[in-house]
Amino acid sequence: MKKENISDAVIRRLPRYYRQLTDLCARGIVRISSHSLGQEMNITASQIRQDFSCFGEFGQQGYGYNVEELRAEIGHILCVDNDHHLIMIGVGNLGHALLQNFHFSDAGFTVDAAFDVSHAVIGTKVNGVPIFPMEDLDAFIRTHDVDVVVLTVPQSVAQNTANHLMELGVRGFWNFTNVELSSADPDVKFENIHFADSLLTLSYRIANR
Repeated sequence: MKKENISDAVIRRLPRYYRQLTDLCARGIVRISSHSLGQEMNITASQIRQDFSCFGEFGQQGYGYNVEELRAEIGHILCVDNDHHLIMIGVGNLGHALLQNFHFSDAGFTVDAAFDVSHAVIGTKVNGVPIFPMEDLDAFIRTHDVDVVVLTVPQSVAQNTANHLMELGVRGFWNFTNVELSSADPDVKFENIHFADSLLTLSYRIANR
């Protein structure tokens, strides 16, 4: 199957597989069947086999999957070994927490810099990441490879900020502004994160359990 025909649902399950396989490796599990993996993840074995078939043949009938090898294959599909370069714009409470606590390197990203308008944080570092003034942003992007921008700016400036970054050549956005960012350019990719969506889903589930 060609990659362009792979559904978004399959792609969104890949990080779940990668996370589960990482946990299995840490637990010392060497091999696992699609049935057992499905039980671990609450996914049917047939769904797992169907998902994996989009990318090739990974298991052996009667043996199952080598956990470490499958994890490496899924990681390769997710490009965790590509060393993407990332910057952050907005180092308020959320941005600071992400820089301090999120393991970007585990997902194959290097955080090169962060930018903010507050003199309280400009010139400091968070978890080794230097924070520069917004005035330096354009020059930085023009002289560095920037694959993804993490946006934690106020909603009121989110789309305008994204538009400016797209003009500078940025094509990937991890967006925490609670605004659904968009672009007419199909090469620009957004991952719009809405914390409320997850909490409202939980609200529905506990009310209808």
